[in-house]
Amino acid sequence: MTRIVSGASGGRTLTVPKGATRPTSERVREALFSRLEHLGVVDGARVLDLYAGSGALGLEAASRGAAGVTLVDSAKPAAAACRSNVAALGLRDTAVVVAGTARGYLMGAPSTAYDLVLVDPPYDVTETDLGDVLAALTAWLAPDAVVVVERSRRSPEPTWPPALERTDERRYGDTTLWFASTAPGQEPVTVTDMGERAGEQR
Repeated sequence: MTRIVSGASGGRTLTVPKGATRPTSERVREALFSRLEHLGVVDGARVLDLYAGSGALGLEAASRGAAGVTLVDSAKPAAAACRSNVAALGLRDTAVVVAGTARGYLMGAPSTAYDLVLVDPPYDVTETDLGDVLAALTAWLAPDAVVVVERSRRSPEPTWPPALERTDERRYGDTTLWFASTAPGQEPVTVTDMGERAGEQR
């Protein structure tokens, strides 16, 4: 059973899509948001949840006072579960569900400057693909934004683009959480840059 840990929706159960979705455990979510609240980056934040699955991470942020949450997942069952959970929690005015890939969403023109980004890719997302997503993400970040990447502890540290600087690493059982913030004095990779890079690879 997956449920919201704390906040206005604390204790509410979430619908989890069937299949290969790997929901973040309640213990890890509790530890993650304890850390994020200590950093003061949840209340009032604009939050992006990439590879959202059930939306547990983004909806946890909404429950704890985030101003707006965008949930992105390309799998139809996951997008449907996200929509169901948003409706069940009464968060239609706070949370938006995007049915599409993380890379596809980030290749669009930046429409929001996100304060907090939660990235929990499936195991089959390669380190190269994750690195490309993190590079594209930098065009969407607010100053002093925080990015959290959740991976198996057997995975290497993500390849951070110059605009992001690792700030912390926390391990919980088989899970590693990598924290990064916008690096001072670095220019983000623009969507145009990413399009040119993709063209060079074709």
